[in-house]
Amino acid sequence: MEEEEKRLRKQELNSDNDDIIISRNKRKIITYVIAFSIMLVIFSGKVLMSSQNASGWFPGSGFFNTIKHFVPSTDKLLKGEESDRINILLLGMGGENHDGGYLTDTIMIGSLKPSTKEVALFSIPRDLTVPVNGSWQKINSINAYAEQKLQGSGSEVTSQAISELFDTPINYYVRVDFDGFINIINEIGGIDVNVENSFDDYMYPIRGKEDDPDYYARYEHLHFNKGLQKMDGITALKYARSRHALGPEGNDFARAKRQQIILEAVKEKLLSRQTLLNPITIAKLISELNKDISTNLGAWEILRLWNNFKDVDRSKIINKVFSDAPDGLLVSGRGENGAYILTPVSGNFSEMKSVIKDVFIVNENKPAEIQPISEDASVIINNGTWIAGLAGKVSLELEKYNFKVLKTENAIERNHATSVIYDLSNGAKKDSLATLIKISGATIAYDSPDWLKKYQTGSSTQPDFVLITGTESNKN
Repeated sequence: MEEEEKRLRKQELNSDNDDIIISRNKRKIITYVIAFSIMLVIFSGKVLMSSQNASGWFPGSGFFNTIKHFVPSTDKLLKGEESDRINILLLGMGGENHDGGYLTDTIMIGSLKPSTKEVALFSIPRDLTVPVNGSWQKINSINAYAEQKLQGSGSEVTSQAISELFDTPINYYVRVDFDGFINIINEIGGIDVNVENSFDDYMYPIRGKEDDPDYYARYEHLHFNKGLQKMDGITALKYARSRHALGPEGNDFARAKRQQIILEAVKEKLLSRQTLLNPITIAKLISELNKDISTNLGAWEILRLWNNFKDVDRSKIINKVFSDAPDGLLVSGRGENGAYILTPVSGNFSEMKSVIKDVFIVNENKPAEIQPISEDASVIINNGTWIAGLAGKVSLELEKYNFKVLKTENAIERNHATSVIYDLSNGAKKDSLATLIKISGATIAYDSPDWLKKYQTGSSTQPDFVLITGTESNKN
């Protein structure tokens, strides 16, 4: 009888120890899984939020509700919350096992406006050439050079450089490598994924083949069959990132849902007893996650972000891509060594700065009808394009809303893709400025070029605004 009691007591102790191990490991793993969710945002290229489906993918009694038991509640504000603008830099890189593994091939600024629950995502091309420490280099190399000098400094240095370049504070950063995504899934033995629809994607990019002279050699054909699939890391990454599928899986919403399915499958496997009671797997996972995710976000900050933005209306998600498209702000060229580069069409970064700074002003809820202004406001219009008669066309439109157009003329530079406004009233005519922005779709310029001095007379003939029209004005 005594032997039986000892045996039962030993089983209870072992069970208690198991629970302690699970509890301790769960705290560590949950912190990393929160960051893992941000990782999928990077892979998607979109913000993975939907007012219609967020509750379905992450039910209140599920994963994020569980996190609350492990993260202390706090009333602290996030950085940037007081100024109603939280900026998060998202970086994705290949990983140290690849040539140029520290080059950041994915660079995005996620900007969140707490008061209105608006989200803006700015995609910055890796080939954009920028001034860094007195020389010009591709923006994707900043992280790599910093890591060469001091390992682990890349994320912080890149954040500071981009903050200075676009004159906007970067409050947080998250950097992950794609190999980490693959390795984590492989380390837990793969994941079971229920593929909702069979689909083919003939345009999945092959890493390292982006500039292959043979255009078709840059892509591979992906095929997924409907039903429950066992996926390793590489397959899961392709399933999550596919964006050119034929049929219903070929849109951003379907892709976002696939990524949520992947995340849920990873979460289930990470938090299973099979994983949490395996000390070897736990040690490898924590080592992998420490290595593959670099962020200055704490667990409470990620949880607060989730709580504040989990129900974002999809119509309030703004996506901006800086590119060399016909109406883009960049132009392609070749550097001194013949490398492909992108530079601003205007010759400086003022237009890009304006797009980032004014994204929520330009996209404010507009009234059904724009009302004519009630105050005296004058404007000089410069045609910043080679489109004949564009300034005159815009002039006629502005006069409908009671603007006094003093004159129209050609701008010194005729390569503007977007329209910009110089406010010479120094904020004295905010209502007129807001109306001018709505009519023209322009952004506010914050620099003061030399040519602007000729309009700054300080007399009654000085215009309140100088509007430079860009090519997109011709679409209105």
